[in-house]
Amino acid sequence: MQTADFDYVLPPEMIAQHPAPKRDESRLLVLHRNENRIEHQRFPDLLEFLRPNDVLVLNNSRVIPARLRGANARTGGQFEVLLLEENAPNDWWVMLRPGKRARIGTQIIFCDAGGKSADVRATVIETNDEGHRRLRFSGTPDIRRELDRLGEVPLPPYIQRHSQLPDDKERYQTVFAKPGGSVAAPTAGLHFTPELLEQIRARGVQVCFITLHVGPGTFLPVKTESLAAHKMHEERFELSEETANAVNDAKKSGHRVIATGTTTVRVLETVAAQHNGKLAENAGKTGIFIHPPFSFQVVDALLTNFHLPHSTLLMLVSAFAAPGETLGREMILAAYAEAIRERYRFFSYGDAMLIL
Repeated sequence: MQTADFDYVLPPEMIAQHPAPKRDESRLLVLHRNENRIEHQRFPDLLEFLRPNDVLVLNNSRVIPARLRGANARTGGQFEVLLLEENAPNDWWVMLRPGKRARIGTQIIFCDAGGKSADVRATVIETNDEGHRRLRFSGTPDIRRELDRLGEVPLPPYIQRHSQLPDDKERYQTVFAKPGGSVAAPTAGLHFTPELLEQIRARGVQVCFITLHVGPGTFLPVKTESLAAHKMHEERFELSEETANAVNDAKKSGHRVIATGTTTVRVLETVAAQHNGKLAENAGKTGIFIHPPFSFQVVDALLTNFHLPHSTLLMLVSAFAAPGETLGREMILAAYAEAIRERYRFFSYGDAMLIL
């Protein structure tokens, strides 16, 4: 298939810029894929589509304040740094702008939220083929300890802000977030409240978690003409024994596994591919690129948001709409057209979609 096949036009006013409505007040488009039928609901109505003994799997990665601002120690020129991947304490790969001014040996002095210079510095020690820089931090035992003081929540590039709103730091985070490491939120989980999760458990649904630390590649469009030529970004994940056993038991007994978000799908299907369709405790990196046609071994239903044109996320949900076939693209784009007509909000702070 071609990248151009996954395009659509979205009116700019439908790109969700602000965290409203509140978490469980979002709208929910329900796509019954076998019937190619759509329902329009509210997000709390998710309860009506869950059955006892279903397993609901969510990504519990926490977004870190990964965007830092600093200045060239020699010239005073301003830099914006986005932490990408930790190699060791105080040793990170980063995305740095403007990159051309950050040659090897360049020293950066970081600033706090008020723009005042802090005692934390970094030196550029390496570059890679993707244009990323490797920084070695100093002035602190571990830069992670300074992020709440120096860092900002790395909102997606399509959210236009002169400065962050006061509630961005709380709203761009799931209520069940635990291990820190993501530079983008697993957005399908943003709709849940503690109260709704308790109602789900009260229905006899088992709620489980995986961890996948979302990288900035989640926002990047596929630029190659054909999907086969695209090189997928890798992201770190962990799958616990508890979640693996719960999913295996559900599959064995004929109950459904419902994935919350494309990140959760990628973890479950990555590990299943390594273990002949079953899950086992696992940790590592996944670069799985799911696009039509794809045969899913684990996931039976998917809760997700509305995704960017040409994105790997849109391609994944298209594959899920018609497993093993290529018809899912037309089904998803038709559902997106319906969502646009009904004025759904798109992307990170937007509404949700349930594919059954």
